[in-house]
Amino acid sequence: MRKLGELIPELEASDYTSLWHRFKNLEFEIPENKDRIVAAVDATGIKISNRGEWLRKYHEGKRRGWIKVHVAVDVESKELLSIEVTDEKTGDSEVFEELVEDLDLEDCLADGAYDSEEIFELLEEKGVDPPPGVKLRKDANTGLSPRGEAAKQFHDLGYEEWKEEHDYGKRWSVEGFFSSVKRCFGETVRATSPEGMFREVKRKFALYNLVTRI
Repeated sequence: MRKLGELIPELEASDYTSLWHRFKNLEFEIPENKDRIVAAVDATGIKISNRGEWLRKYHEGKRRGWIKVHVAVDVESKELLSIEVTDEKTGDSEVFEELVEDLDLEDCLADGAYDSEEIFELLEEKGVDPPPGVKLRKDANTGLSPRGEAAKQFHDLGYEEWKEEHDYGKRWSVEGFFSSVKRCFGETVRATSPEGMFREVKRKFALYNLVTRI
């Protein structure tokens, strides 16, 4: 391309630096889903270095931490519905509202990390009825609140029947999504700034979603 550019001045060849700057700020849009769906919600960790944990501690004197990726996935199509990226100190339930705020939910499948009064109230406001497929603690108290009603259903049915009622096995669609992205792009990031790391992770997840939709 550079040689041809000597003959045709208007033909500019892209170099590594130009491409890097373009890709660095490239954003992939996640297609909006307008159907009523069942979403599986979960979070996973992404390493910020590909060096072993022991080497990082030994040579750098401290643990460098993780990036936390929170996603919602359609359990039927296995497509990414929403994504939030935070540091490792952010709890799973803290970003739940941002993940589901634009989704028309029929049900929501999640593990015990999302067992909170606020989440059950939010899902009731979004029209998820009967109680959502959020796994409760065994000693959850029954009552008149949305979580209390969910606990009553959980105790009345027992865990095995509750799983069948909500088709809870489909929650593994989000685990499979995490696994597929990590197999394609690895479990680490190459960016060095926090902002760059967050953008890189979002690009990887959105790009995987785009490619698998084709």
